[in-house]
Amino acid sequence: MTGLRVGVLGLLCLAATGCASVGRPGDRPPSEDVGSRAPATPASPATTGRASWYGDAHQGKKTASGEAYDMAKLTAAHRTLPLGTRVRVTNVANGRAVVVRINDRGPFVAGRIIDLSQAAARALGALGAGVVTVRLEVLEDAAVESPPSTSRP
Repeated sequence: MTGLRVGVLGLLCLAATGCASVGRPGDRPPSEDVGSRAPATPASPATTGRASWYGDAHQGKKTASGEAYDMAKLTAAHRTLPLGTRVRVTNVANGRAVVVRINDRGPFVAGRIIDLSQAAARALGALGAGVVTVRLEVLEDAAVESPPSTSRP
């Protein structure tokens, strides 16, 4: 009977320890590398990874949102964030930041998490480098935005 008690007590301790180690939603272990993949959900507080930019070759072409790409606007392409989401992008190397609106899909190059418009890359000081390490912070999720008002004063 004593062996059974020890076994049951051991199982209870394991179960309690397992429950105690559960973190809050969105917590990540500090060693997890998130730079090579897109955020799991639009609610991710911040993600770090590589950013590139696109310019002349895409000027005027239709984006995933249906609008024409304008390299002079502060926009970006992201694989999973809802179109219309506003994201603060910070260049980790120099601390410069810019807010962009997601209006396209991409990047389609492994290891990159966002493609910036030429204007956004310029604001971050990333034109010469081409590819820089950035931190993304979702500011406004388009999925929860209220629809524009149609009433007139």
